[in-house]
Amino acid sequence: MSTRLADYVDQRRIGEATVTVISEGSLVWAPHFPVPEAEWRAAMPEANEAGEVQLGLNLVHLRLGDASIMVDPGCDDPGSAWHEGFAKRFKGVSRTPGLGRALEGIGVLAQDITHVLITHGHGDHFAGVTVEEGDALIARFPNARHFIGRGDWEGNPNRERPGSEMALSLGTIDRLGLLEAVEGEREIVPGVTMIPAPGESPGHTIVRVRSGNDSFYYVGDLFHHACEVSHPDWISPGRDQAAMRASRDRLFAEAGPVHATLVFAHERFPGWGHFVTVDGGYRWELT
Repeated sequence: MSTRLADYVDQRRIGEATVTVISEGSLVWAPHFPVPEAEWRAAMPEANEAGEVQLGLNLVHLRLGDASIMVDPGCDDPGSAWHEGFAKRFKGVSRTPGLGRALEGIGVLAQDITHVLITHGHGDHFAGVTVEEGDALIARFPNARHFIGRGDWEGNPNRERPGSEMALSLGTIDRLGLLEAVEGEREIVPGVTMIPAPGESPGHTIVRVRSGNDSFYYVGDLFHHACEVSHPDWISPGRDQAAMRASRDRLFAEAGPVHATLVFAHERFPGWGHFVTVDGGYRWELT
């Protein structure tokens, strides 16, 4: 059972953990799956005449014990210079009041965040690690350790491109000594683990929470639309197809049998769901 705290903030208990899904808004997306249009349209009946659907921009705050964890701090604040560029690059961007306001609403101070987990190196998942202060960027969560998959940090050419999102936002965090690249499974605090799930990017990770008999997964961009659960080979261009399919299969095998609760970044808010076994595979069901 969820508790709706605002139009863009939804909260649940997973064992002893409090999981809060925060919507930063939505954008318009045109899928390019490797199947005939009639086939993907049947699986995405909400697509408009141009073949576009609306995707969410979801991120998660976790509270478990003494840990206050931000997962994918998402976009910079509405009205920021970063947002202006983002809205130009992506069609139909609509924003909520944003992460800062959402955290205030659940009584979380930015300085009290202990850990920031970044599933992968795409700007809509990490730009919120900084905020604008005049002409400078400063850390939004100055007391938090920040973590990202090693494959998305080390050797990433965007780090060397002046003015890139990665150089500006994550570069600021790195220069402050607050960023750590992780490899393999990494338990951040007891019960919260970053797990490699490459495909969307080389260092893409998912975040698992285990508390009591309950499990929760925030899966980042392992799926962009619910139809990809039923069609795990439907993968957009520009991804590592084999790696992404393997990552999806590993998650099915781990999360499916235990009926874990999941959220992926681009489901329509609030996006709580789980995998349901069907015809030798799975489908997505909102919960």
